[in-house]
Amino acid sequence: MAPTELHPKAGATLLPLARATIARELGRPQNVDESAPWLEAPGACFVTLTQHGELRGCIGSLEAHRALLADVKANALAAAFRDPRFAPLAAHELDHTEVEISLLSPMQALSFDSEAEALAQLRPGIDGLVFAFGARRSTFLPQVWEQLPEVQDFMAQLKRKAGLPASFWHGEVRLQRYTVAKWKESELRLADAA
Repeated sequence: MAPTELHPKAGATLLPLARATIARELGRPQNVDESAPWLEAPGACFVTLTQHGELRGCIGSLEAHRALLADVKANALAAAFRDPRFAPLAAHELDHTEVEISLLSPMQALSFDSEAEALAQLRPGIDGLVFAFGARRSTFLPQVWEQLPEVQDFMAQLKRKAGLPASFWHGEVRLQRYTVAKWKESELRLADAA
């Protein structure tokens, strides 16, 4: 499902769904509406958790392989409890944890003959990027451009994330880009208050 195909108020459904899924796992059940028909369409999302502006967990799917409802639930649980960079989320942390959901568009393969050609095709602030070389693979959501606004830095850190040197390049590197529709709980609260 392309992000543009969603109802404009999709965040008001997806964010409470992710939070309720995590809360249930922590023994704090919450009722949430799961009846929207578009939740049954295939979708790929990332769930990002932050505390006081700092990353607390981020896990997602790069391609739609299950219903969006199932993808949001699975990735919410994975971000909260199975991100290897963090200890599992504790119940006392939930109230000061912010949820963000990024719904991915289908992937678009880039065609290039050099790293310079590849970099010239990137759209800072718009593109998420998947870097692949052999069995190594990494991705940055478009939000990462806020920390790495220069295309060279963005690519260098993406290669490092894949376990390769920042200067690495090879003719068999594969790149795919995507865009996201994203919603954050704090932004949703501000919109509701307006």
